[in-house]
Amino acid sequence: MVHVRKNIPRCSDDLIERFRSVSAATVHEAMGRRGALDCAIKPLAPGMKLCGRAITVSAHPADNVMLIRAISLARKNDVVVMNAGSILHAGSFGEVLACECEARGMGGLVTSGSVRDSEGICRMGFPVFSAGVSIRGTAKAMLGQVNFPLAMGDVVVNPGDIVLGDDDGVVVVPLAEAEDVLEASLARNAKEAQVMERLRAGESLYDVYGYAAVLERLGCVEED
Repeated sequence: MVHVRKNIPRCSDDLIERFRSVSAATVHEAMGRRGALDCAIKPLAPGMKLCGRAITVSAHPADNVMLIRAISLARKNDVVVMNAGSILHAGSFGEVLACECEARGMGGLVTSGSVRDSEGICRMGFPVFSAGVSIRGTAKAMLGQVNFPLAMGDVVVNPGDIVLGDDDGVVVVPLAEAEDVLEASLARNAKEAQVMERLRAGESLYDVYGYAAVLERLGCVEED
């Protein structure tokens, strides 16, 4: 049985850079409201942003040996996405691993579990998104998998998928859809910029998007 895959699909660095211009929420909407990870997974500090190609890790709770192996394989603009279960009492990623990630030029880390050394990581500025923070360390005793399809709640993450994160949360874009999703996201940005100009000129969002028809269809009755 193979536990670690070393070869994954890799989009260009140029595509990653182009994705940096759009927000996670915009991508989520442009993709048909798909790909958003659990809202419990948030940046370790406000203002952190991540963008890159997914390296997937399936790890046992409170064990980080597979995470360490995955990071050792990572390249520039890779983002580790780790399912560490729902147990939050152990921090499987800390300042030392963040130092290695930064030295490799990685794009960030996403975990369903907890991290520690939060002050040092924040001072470093390496983008980390987690469901919690815990002072406790982890064992290195249980095998998992690296670079296999991974379930993060109801979202399937494949190695090489595009991962974006900001203050709103994390969204995953299937690699096969990346170009189309980016185009749709940029178009959405342009449309919203036009709408906001109309709002600044005094119009109402209610009128701009024709929400009167929506309320009428729903049977809304308003006072005369």
